[in-house]
Amino acid sequence: MVSIRTTFTLDDELAECARRLNVNVSAAARQGVADAVRAALAASDRAAYERLREEPDEYWDDAEAWSSA
Repeated sequence: MVSIRTTFTLDDELAECARRLNVNVSAAARQGVADAVRAALAASDRAAYERLREEPDEYWDDAEAWSSA
């Protein structure tokens, strides 16, 4: 996996607390961004589903039968 370097701002008090507790800020930031991306993708998928909801049609029963095979 290729990584890129980025910069972000962190409150002084929070940064000091992280240092005291030996929190790996880079790892925590990576995890936070990954969690935010997953949540945004899920929200985007949900919004797309709401806009383009599946509706039963003449082939619906056949498609349902495939999913239980």
